[in-house]
Amino acid sequence: MIVCKTPREIEIMREAGRIVAMTHQELKKHISPGITTKELDAIAEDFIRKQGATPSFKGYNGFRGSICASVNNELVHGIPGKRVLNEGDIISIDIGAKYNGYHGDSAWTYPVGKIDEEAQRLLDVTEESLFRGLKEAKPGERLSNISHAIQTYVESEGFSIVREYVGHGIGQELHEDPQIPHYGPPNRGPRLKPGMVLCIEPMVNAGSRYVNTLADDWTVVTVDGKMCAHFEHTIAITETGFEILTKA
Repeated sequence: MIVCKTPREIEIMREAGRIVAMTHQELKKHISPGITTKELDAIAEDFIRKQGATPSFKGYNGFRGSICASVNNELVHGIPGKRVLNEGDIISIDIGAKYNGYHGDSAWTYPVGKIDEEAQRLLDVTEESLFRGLKEAKPGERLSNISHAIQTYVESEGFSIVREYVGHGIGQELHEDPQIPHYGPPNRGPRLKPGMVLCIEPMVNAGSRYVNTLADDWTVVTVDGKMCAHFEHTIAITETGFEILTKA
């Protein structure tokens, strides 16, 4: 069941989203060769808690980190640890914060130092695909128009869209209805209504679309070992379009 939020609930989620966005801004200052993903995790947790929120991911189904930190061919759910970032890496950081009972959620993929042209193009295309999808987020439109716009753009640029992991509704629970694939035909699914709060999060591979989960039961990697990227915003459907909640 899709739960539409009240203006008061969206106001709280706007603050949760702002905390997530500010945490991204804080981490961006520290992403450089030589830092470990565990150090980034500690910085994020400390920052989130100082804003009066708690990390949404910590303890979620047993997850050990406050952020998901996924490097190079790791798509999502990377567990922060001893891994040291190197020049030329890319790192996808997924951050959730719970504030006054409501969650915000956003992911971004960052370069570590100087990266090559193809890695940069992967980041650019994935980020652009997110905003291509958001252009379809209008009241009265079908949910799958977002999905179709993302897939069409990504594949036109020679990349592939991951199908095993999808966007989702969000609110008092981190994952709520509806599920939002980032592929598929247009004009399918429920119609968007004001008050819906959704996480749109295209996950794009440089090579084939296929992924596996490592033995830690969390970290998802590309089957062919090629790089991948992940960009996500939490949005609220309004009377005229959408509002990005995960912005500073």
